[in-house]
Amino acid sequence: MASALTRMHRAWWIVAITFLTLVSAAAFRSTTGVMLLPLESEFGWSRSLTSGAVALHLLVYGFTAPFAATLIERFSMRRVVCAALLLVSTGLFLTTLMTQSWQLVLLWGVFVGFGTGCLALIFGAAVANRWFVKRRGLVTGLFSAGYATGSMIFLPLLTFMIESSGWRSASLTVAACSAVLAPVVFIFLRDRPSDLGLLPYGATQEVDLGPAAPATARGAIEVLLTSMRHPAFWVLAFTFFVCGWSTNGLIGTHFIPAAHDHGMPVSTAASLLAIVGIFDLIGTIGSGYLTDKVSSIWLLVFFYGMRGLALLTIPVVLGPDVNPPLIFFIVFYGLDWIATVPPTVQLCREYFGVARSVVVYGWIFAFHMLGAAIAASFAGWIRETNGDYEVAWYVAAVLCLIAMASLFLLRKIPTLAQREQTRLVAH
Repeated sequence: MASALTRMHRAWWIVAITFLTLVSAAAFRSTTGVMLLPLESEFGWSRSLTSGAVALHLLVYGFTAPFAATLIERFSMRRVVCAALLLVSTGLFLTTLMTQSWQLVLLWGVFVGFGTGCLALIFGAAVANRWFVKRRGLVTGLFSAGYATGSMIFLPLLTFMIESSGWRSASLTVAACSAVLAPVVFIFLRDRPSDLGLLPYGATQEVDLGPAAPATARGAIEVLLTSMRHPAFWVLAFTFFVCGWSTNGLIGTHFIPAAHDHGMPVSTAASLLAIVGIFDLIGTIGSGYLTDKVSSIWLLVFFYGMRGLALLTIPVVLGPDVNPPLIFFIVFYGLDWIATVPPTVQLCREYFGVARSVVVYGWIFAFHMLGAAIAASFAGWIRETNGDYEVAWYVAAVLCLIAMASLFLLRKIPTLAQREQTRLVAH
């Protein structure tokens, strides 16, 4: 056993640390939906206000991501990740002292939004690119599943804590986990295999990743402006916008309140959302495995198409009790939840090159969280205006089906490398 551990490539230890960090970042995401009702009850805040705070968090979270790649390049991965964990911990601790609505907006939106933005899947994509040549899709799937595992571990626990001890105990629990993990990251995380005199996993010689990711904010913006001239960027940005709309923004934020509207106890709804996390762990790792073997375009066509059809069923299956059709929806939606991430990251690599794909994916991820932010706010407004979420479910379903159709455009779009090669041949 000891010799097997000795032979294990250090890259897998880096995977374990990264996974734990992403689980911690996901813990906050699992608290927002279950905290809306207690906050509204204690402070008398409206659903629009609490949804707005979540929306700002998602927006800051998303638009921090492309600059997180720049911060990692400039200041090192472990420093940025450690600082982000401490910022999340501080923000969540301070929420327990708040008395005004603007404080919720500041702490959830800015403090925790920026901190979790630095811990987004951009961090995971950077680790996969730097530490792996083989198994990149599988590793990206594992990191994506970290979000699911965070929800799976924390959501039932936090729901129980909120019901028994109040929402402040849940905030303090997540804050403590983030604070404890920060020194672990600083001690054990390393930026590149070369820092330890190693090659990436699966490599037999030094690997050329192409042009390095920019180390300045201006450079990150230049990558965006360059990428925006490529049609593939807009297809991937739109589909990921829809992904964020239909997951974090809609289901992640409003499933528990919507189930409560139908007479379901909050603890039961939270348990169902945790089951989504369990099956997402399976679905996302499976997606990562398939990304190494199957066309990413066809994977995404399947994922968005089936997600759209599933969303059409919510008004029918949601009720006061857990029934077989609802269980089927939960299991299926779980398998599809973040399964879109590995093939999207892979398409960024194919169309924009390995090294710069992290920043490009950062901008595409920003669109993901923009979609989530708009959906969180839109669904809250729909609930206040109509008294239910039915319109919100149908809008999300239609967007998923449009996203599925748009992916067929990618099959006819050349990659940047192919366009460069064509230009060189022409000259």
